[in-house]
Amino acid sequence: MQEKTKKASVKDYLLLHISILIFSFTSVFTKMASNAYNKGGIWDIRLYLFLFLMLFNCFLYALVWQKTIQRFELSVAYANKSVYLIWTQIWAVLIFKEVLTVKNLIGLVIVFAGVLVVQKYE
Repeated sequence: MQEKTKKASVKDYLLLHISILIFSFTSVFTKMASNAYNKGGIWDIRLYLFLFLMLFNCFLYALVWQKTIQRFELSVAYANKSVYLIWTQIWAVLIFKEVLTVKNLIGLVIVFAGVLVVQKYE
């Protein structure tokens, strides 16, 4: 027998997107570790600091994500997870001073539209 699921609340969505935000920092720490390696080699202490932060971030994200997805249909949770791409583009521009191209923006709009379509049918 299948259980009837209740509609997720605003608080549930907030927690879902906080977990996605947490996960987006994994790519930031990974790039920082790569930059540290490129500048200082295998013995650069910053490399190990950023690798630790990356692993800790993954651990924290896993805990929050597992708790959060219990409140959603998996299709909805994973569709929202694609918002990760938006966060990583924001960090690329703000932290690493990368250039956001028109192709990047079109891709982000398509991802966001996909999330909205899934949300509409929840």
